Amino acid sequence: MKVLVIGGGAREHALCRSLSLDPDVTALYCAPGNAGIAEVAELHAVDALDGAAVAALATRLGAELVVVGPEAPLVAGVADAVRAAGIPCFGPSGEAAQLEGSKAFAKDVMAGAGVPTARSYVCATPEEIEEALDAFGAPYVVKDDGLAAGKGVVVTDDLDAARTHAGACDRVVIEEFLDGPEVSLFAITDGTTVVPLQPAQDFKRALDGDEGPNTGGMGAYSPLPWADPKLVEEVMETVLQPTVDEMRRRGTPFSGLLYAGLAITSRGVRVIEFNARFGDPETQVVLARLKTPLAGVLLASANGTLADLEPLRWSDEAAVTVVVASYNYPDTPRTGDPITGLDEVAAEDAPHAYVLHAGTRHEGGPVVSAGGRVLSVTAIGSGLTEARERAYAAVARIGLEGSQHRTDIAAKAAAEA
Repeated sequence: MKVLVIGGGAREHALCRSLSLDPDVTALYCAPGNAGIAEVAELHAVDALDGAAVAALATRLGAELVVVGPEAPLVAGVADAVRAAGIPCFGPSGEAAQLEGSKAFAKDVMAGAGVPTARSYVCATPEEIEEALDAFGAPYVVKDDGLAAGKGVVVTDDLDAARTHAGACDRVVIEEFLDGPEVSLFAITDGTTVVPLQPAQDFKRALDGDEGPNTGGMGAYSPLPWADPKLVEEVMETVLQPTVDEMRRRGTPFSGLLYAGLAITSRGVRVIEFNARFGDPETQVVLARLKTPLAGVLLASANGTLADLEPLRWSDEAAVTVVVASYNYPDTPRTGDPITGLDEVAAEDAPHAYVLHAGTRHEGGPVVSAGGRVLSVTAIGSGLTEARERAYAAVARIGLEGSQHRTDIAAKAAAEA
């Protein structure tokens, strides 16, 4: 099978790494890719938001499966254009991707499906914003209705900060605060059958101890030793299957990756948000533990045959990923700084630890930073403690001037395991 992956972040590097290890994949392409992905896939230039250009590239390469990684191309309808060209595509239609593209749409679907979530108001005027903030009180949860690359949510006790964020959005969802730990659970679906993956937990705040501003994610781990063993089964029954059934009932079937961001509250599981694609950095740890070859699973989603698939096989090992970010991230990051130590990690830490590239580029000289989140250093181990030790040992080999990373990824879970 010839596979084309669309995107250029650490999520796409994780996908490409898994696909490159799949014996059924005879050729692997990525567009536009990055410096790390170039080591496992042939890179091609493309405007990832241009469905016609992506479909033309896939046709020219003879791709038999296209995997759309990021949310913006999905919401832009790139998967529709690929399917219209007669090529199987992993990813929802533009209409179905509104589950991520619009928080208000997602709330409407959840209401129709009876999915437990936070009470909320959709606001478009200053008066509506004031009423909603007053109704819920602190801590205030304010979400941009549209795509914001994982940074459109503000959770704060500061009324002025909540008001300012809400006022900067065209339309905003203001909702009650959900207590309890958060869990990310991915499921692969063909619009009817739903196959859950293993749960993970990510770390959104920039600084240790969950301090600092929200980011796209600073690290993740899997499995979750503290979670109820029946968590996946419960979320399948109360969230994932009802949502997929409701989308199909509405005439907008959802196929691809349905990502449920969950809060395990004192009153039970509640959905914080849906995403329409693999999450970053959770994908890095989930795929590190998946033993079933990936291409066949994604193709079964794309062609509607998930029900025929054998049960997924998982490693008993734990996985941890630590994000190395640029100076000043999540504000405007500094880019163009050389990255050292990548060869040392490959020589000293493989196969237990490896580096997945996010914001990097390589133009003849050294690999340099090219974004906010630069690398996802990922490791596996017999448990979370060993996986953490291996991940941080690899991080210590990497040099990037002014870079930052959290030192507490999976620390609490490892201590309690």
